[in-house]
Amino acid sequence: MSKVKWTVDAGHSMLEFSVKHMMISRVKGVFNDFEANILADPQDLTDAEIEFTVDLGSIDTRKKDRDDHLRSADFFDVENHPQMNFKATDIQKTSENEYDVTGDMTIRGTTKPVTFNMTFEGQHKDPWGNEVAGFSGHGKLNRKEFGLTWNATLETGGVLVGEDININIEIEAHKQS
Repeated sequence: MSKVKWTVDAGHSMLEFSVKHMMISRVKGVFNDFEANILADPQDLTDAEIEFTVDLGSIDTRKKDRDDHLRSADFFDVENHPQMNFKATDIQKTSENEYDVTGDMTIRGTTKPVTFNMTFEGQHKDPWGNEVAGFSGHGKLNRKEFGLTWNATLETGGVLVGEDININIEIEAHKQS
């Protein structure tokens, strides 16, 4: 199969993250608005072209005050940097359906390489005859490398917000004719 264009079905896809809070628990959240340009043969992603754009204003941690703080200049500075972008630069097959997808991640005007471990979950026709493919993945980045440095010291030692951000991705993509 040759490379074809795929679009993300936002209603069946998810981009979530988690970060340590007070060094003892995790805060989880999602970005509700994102899109991707994917040109790929799902059976072999090694030469795929993948680009993601995330609307940082769509962050949702289920707490309005925290979300507003994350949108502020202390963190994402959404007013000046409304999007986070990722563009794949290297894709290596690691097993039958698994890949390391490395690319340039841009947050707050800073671009750094990030690698996601991706799994091709399969491909089928939906009840209406459309080709649909599924992908899942995870990765980690250090928020301080992207200028997200705000923190508060805890009275007992340690910090309020961890540095490592875990990212999970679930994508349902529809083949375009």
